[in-house]
Amino acid sequence: MNFSIFHEIRRILLLLVASLLVSWYQHSLWPTAVALLLYLSFTTWQLARINNWLLQQPEDWDPPESSGAWGDLFDNLYRLLRREKAQREALAELIARTESSVSALRDGVVILDRWQRMTNWNQAAALLLGLRRATDMRQPITNLVRNPDLLSYLRAEAFERPLNLPSPHVPHVMLEISVTRFGAGEYLFLLRDITQLHQLEQMRKDFVANVSHELKTPLTVLKGYLEALQDLHGGEHKTLDQALSQMAQQSERMQALINDLLFLARLESAPKIPAPEPLALKPLLNKLWQEAQAIAPEKQHQFTLDIPDTLTLQGSPSELQSAFLNLLTNAVKYTPAQGHIQVSWEALNEGGTLTFSDNGPGIAKHHLPRLTERFYRPDAGREQHNGGTGLGLAIVKHVLIRHHAQLDIRSQPGAGSQFICHFPAPCIANT
Repeated sequence: MNFSIFHEIRRILLLLVASLLVSWYQHSLWPTAVALLLYLSFTTWQLARINNWLLQQPEDWDPPESSGAWGDLFDNLYRLLRREKAQREALAELIARTESSVSALRDGVVILDRWQRMTNWNQAAALLLGLRRATDMRQPITNLVRNPDLLSYLRAEAFERPLNLPSPHVPHVMLEISVTRFGAGEYLFLLRDITQLHQLEQMRKDFVANVSHELKTPLTVLKGYLEALQDLHGGEHKTLDQALSQMAQQSERMQALINDLLFLARLESAPKIPAPEPLALKPLLNKLWQEAQAIAPEKQHQFTLDIPDTLTLQGSPSELQSAFLNLLTNAVKYTPAQGHIQVSWEALNEGGTLTFSDNGPGIAKHHLPRLTERFYRPDAGREQHNGGTGLGLAIVKHVLIRHHAQLDIRSQPGAGSQFICHFPAPCIANT
């Protein structure tokens, strides 16, 4: 037992024994009642002192003077309050430093609660979004950034990729929004000004589109003269005939490259599909297979099409046709003779997958993340031998993105390849 508590109990017992002895001597209980009343008054007085001291904190910092158990109680409360004050000051300093560091960031930071209401932001975010603490605190962010893309982004909760949006407050400023979930379902918004990068990207797109368009006319003229020279020459001179043939092949390859560049430019210039249409998938793939097989009919590939007869996709027919033709053409080019090419469909709860499989030579794992980059060639010699432009998979990726779909590539050397198109449920009109 604590020494002060033991001392207090002994003092109470001594007071009780003394009052009982006096009561016995006087043959009356009044001395005992008076003693108990005095002790009760003393205890009430001490409680009042504690209450007054706590009410006057922190102005009156020093505890009241007392002895015994009450003195220990005052001292323990004082130590607890002093420790709590030190922790509170340390926490306040940490919060102040955190707010100061966040305010110093050039990127905007906005914190949302689980209901997507803004609870805090820094100065950069206030400038980029036009936020005011007096009126915008605790407001849903979608009330202030009225953009359907942001609403869809938050509903989908697919925060692996950032979202690019124009600033609702600063004209001609493009923002990149990255979202992270933390705490009890809260959101951390990181806003970056990517206006310069956006302008450079737009300049690159315009440059590629303009150059491709300007090259198309002289290339058409060059091809026409090459064909005329081949007809006039008639194969009389072997060396000249070979040179003209190679020039014609390279002009065809350049024409295909320009056509792919122009198609990519059109995809990038139009952010959304103008008018989605239903597209019967099985007849389309049968038709595209005939076109792709014509590239190398001597290989005699085995083709399997495992698609439901009623499957219909909703989207742009021309864009989907271009994407699927690129995938089938690649399979024909790189699958050896007598190889097997398969296109299959798998229905899922959240949509479905269209898989293009082959038993070709496969692709090394370190090449897979970069296959959809423009002009990336895992084997440059093989790509040139097959006459590819290096833009086919880039076109496939852009078409799928415009249809809110994704491309997944799986391959191993010697085990063939799989190009899997993941389509969301809204793209599937009928299954």
